[in-house]
Amino acid sequence: MNAIFTTPPRPVDVTALFPQLAPLARTATRLHPRPGSPTVHNSSAGGPLLWPADEPWPHCEEPRNSRATPVVHSPDDIRLLRHDRAAAAERRRLDPEAPHWTPEERATWERLADRPWFDGPIPLLPVAQLYARDVSFPRPPDADLLQVLWCPFDHEMAHPRTALFWRSSATVTDVLDAPPEPPIIESARYLPEPCLFSPEQVTDYPNPSELSKELRDQLDDMSRWETIDPARYNTYADDPGELYLNNLSTAPGWKTGGWTRWSPTDPVDRPCPECGTEAVPLLTIASSEWDGGSETWIPEEERTNPTPVPLGTQPGDFTEIGIAGGHDLQLHVCPASPDHPHIALV
Repeated sequence: MNAIFTTPPRPVDVTALFPQLAPLARTATRLHPRPGSPTVHNSSAGGPLLWPADEPWPHCEEPRNSRATPVVHSPDDIRLLRHDRAAAAERRRLDPEAPHWTPEERATWERLADRPWFDGPIPLLPVAQLYARDVSFPRPPDADLLQVLWCPFDHEMAHPRTALFWRSSATVTDVLDAPPEPPIIESARYLPEPCLFSPEQVTDYPNPSELSKELRDQLDDMSRWETIDPARYNTYADDPGELYLNNLSTAPGWKTGGWTRWSPTDPVDRPCPECGTEAVPLLTIASSEWDGGSETWIPEEERTNPTPVPLGTQPGDFTEIGIAGGHDLQLHVCPASPDHPHIALV
């Protein structure tokens, strides 16, 4: 595992103000991905998978919208461009008068300006690997390992199509050394930067839209918040709904379990496609660990020693994944049988 990250205490003890929320508490595990060099034996984002050498690597056979994006790159192209971007940022840090880009870097951009389109089956990309020894998540009784892959193209929805694989890690004795990679990717934001996880358990409460009307009305009642010092209250929100939604309900960022982060979309039913049981959150794949509205969730360690992020990315964007313009991709599974087909929601 990576370093330890600690979520600050919530600005308000919300169950003291609204006792009805107490029985709705759920445990979520914030994963806190940070750049690293994971191996097949680590829980990670974008790292290598403990994949059996005798098992075929999965491919996406579905048709893609040719030229849905004006420029496509290979994974190696994207890694090279990210390397050049990081070098440029370090050069400018050491010498603010240094050029933003060197002639060599510009030549690389021109050389990699575009890749020819590819219409064949696309090898899936590793997105996440979770060992049960590290992270708690719903799983089949005979599995201690979850592997998440996706096709790095949009299909019927504006996000990659995901595939889940459940394993008993002890049965994998011969590991595939060099999995195939897609010849092209629709967006660089669909190629995760390898990160190690640093799991931390926190408490989630439901999105306001999943609460009863009575409780929503109470949350919107300013008089119910009068015990909070006004100066402290105004530090966190302009209205009660914002305070609860951004700071007291669902933890942002990569996580397992907890409650579904519905904003900006409204809740929808999530029946298991196979048996109809209501699906529960499995894994949230986030575009960022926090944003401008959820800064109270920034880990204590990031406040004193921030983890560097690449030039051009936002604070908290450690995996360099981007979903539908900066949202989350939340995978839900059947609690009765997690190996039933899963549900993906933005």
